[in-house]
Amino acid sequence: MSTIRLGIYEKALISGPWPEFFEQVKAGGFHFVDLSVDETPERAARLDWSQEQRDAVRGAARDAGVQIGGICLSLHRRIMPGSADPEIREQAREVYRKGIDLAHDLGVSVVQVAGYYAYYEEDDPGSRMRYIETLKDAMPYAAHQGIILAIENVDGNDISSVQDAMAVVDECHSPWVQIYPDVGNIAEHGGDATEELAAGSGHMVALHVKDVLPGEPRRIAFGTGIADFDAAFTELKRQDWDGRIMLEMWNDDSPDSLETCTNARRFIEERLISAGCIVQPRHSEGGNTE
Repeated sequence: MSTIRLGIYEKALISGPWPEFFEQVKAGGFHFVDLSVDETPERAARLDWSQEQRDAVRGAARDAGVQIGGICLSLHRRIMPGSADPEIREQAREVYRKGIDLAHDLGVSVVQVAGYYAYYEEDDPGSRMRYIETLKDAMPYAAHQGIILAIENVDGNDISSVQDAMAVVDECHSPWVQIYPDVGNIAEHGGDATEELAAGSGHMVALHVKDVLPGEPRRIAFGTGIADFDAAFTELKRQDWDGRIMLEMWNDDSPDSLETCTNARRFIEERLISAGCIVQPRHSEGGNTE
């Protein structure tokens, strides 16, 4: 049977002290949350957290009975692994190393790798090769720390499909490089959810879901866009895929964020159940998950 646990993206909820933040995750009925290391100074600085800070975050999640599912390492959009500048590529290698260490210290098994080659540079036919070389440089360290590097198909023109991500996986030829498909980005690019998720069979360590419109890959309410959740979840059922699905949302610290996230979870649960998947319920009594 295809059994799913649902989680939420950090940016969907209200920022605040970590114990309060993780309580929101639990109150929304989610098993896990994915944290972000992005281009903002505040979140980029997480790579340099002290051991005490890391222990405090991990402890707050544990006390709330919430799993930290993954680290979204989108800082690589600015510090570009495929850059033509060797100094920037060296910085990108350091981001990988620090991101892997952060995941290890937080008890996280997956670092999501953004599929942007060199986001802020002009198109360059060599950027893909450099992107893969930088990723390969990170593979031994990820293996030693026991962290999977999972490539996301992104908006834009680089790794835009699951097939694109699988081509990189095949070139890396390592169990420590897998994929983290985004169902919304499949739709925004005009892809076929069934075909693309079938292409990722056996390599999908987790999934993102979000709704989108053409040219609008973010901040579209679930059920109002073009993402084909029914086809995607039917394919997961066909594969008997078990794992974690993260709802990717940006509620910008809105006061009704928790209600919005809870309603979105219910929407996704209904679609999964209609496809024949089992959604593992969250039981928060006593702070435990079952």
